[in-house]
Amino acid sequence: MNVIEIENLTKYYGKSRGIVDVSFNVEEGEIFGFIGPNGAGKSTTIRTLLSLIYPTSGSATIFGKDCIKFAPEIAKEVGYLPSEVFYYDKMKVIDLLKYAASFYKKDCSKRIKELAEIMDLDLKKRIDDLSFGNKKKVGIVQGLLHEPKLIILDEPTSGLDPLMQQKFFDLLLEENKKGATILLSSHVLSEVQRLCSRVAIIKDGKIIRLEKISDLTEHNYKKFKIEMKEEIGKDYFELGGINNLEIKGNKVSFLFKGNINLMINKLSDVEITNILIEEPSLEEIFIHYYEKEA
Repeated sequence: MNVIEIENLTKYYGKSRGIVDVSFNVEEGEIFGFIGPNGAGKSTTIRTLLSLIYPTSGSATIFGKDCIKFAPEIAKEVGYLPSEVFYYDKMKVIDLLKYAASFYKKDCSKRIKELAEIMDLDLKKRIDDLSFGNKKKVGIVQGLLHEPKLIILDEPTSGLDPLMQQKFFDLLLEENKKGATILLSSHVLSEVQRLCSRVAIIKDGKIIRLEKISDLTEHNYKKFKIEMKEEIGKDYFELGGINNLEIKGNKVSFLFKGNINLMINKLSDVEITNILIEEPSLEEIFIHYYEKEA
């Protein structure tokens, strides 16, 4: 069964593009990734899905119910973390969370304490005394306190330190094991790779690809940055799978797609003073998709 079904969802802000003909489904019990660069239309899609803004055309359902007609009913079973969180500054964290819990007609006090402990959140502090990262934690607890069947997260880890990010991922996997379906929007590829089974890639308001993560990683690029003892000519790097080659003196950078052992063997006959192999940015990794589209 599909928990989310989005069909030709389109949203224009006057003449400005929001999203155009966005379509994808999220299956029950799935962790689904929704990725693309900033400004691609991720938040617009999510806000339209949650009926926070209305579509220009197209439709969406959650739990098989129309998102606009049944918005209040759907909201009871959905946990949502927006990309930016804003609160009543003068409130204490615990009072804000109790206020949020009052909408769900069930006792959430035990769950609030559990989540606050996991996320290392001080419930006695006032909202305006919190850092950006701690405000994000409040948003996470608020989104999960009623044990929702569907969790929608928009850029959830911005502001969290690496240790907290790990705790948060563990928490999400735990919720997923209990049966929650998760839609995770991000521009950080490694986050999506760790958690998701499938992914929709959006650019300029349009879905350009629906992929299984296993396929995505199989065809993935690695970013090489190399410093060599001596300068080297461009023709040394005439090897299949190299893109975006840049040579500045003895420094070389490029994207490589293919068997990494071939590249390591290739580099073994030059003297290297420093090497960095890392995940490229989303923009770099999807360059072949984007170019195909263009």
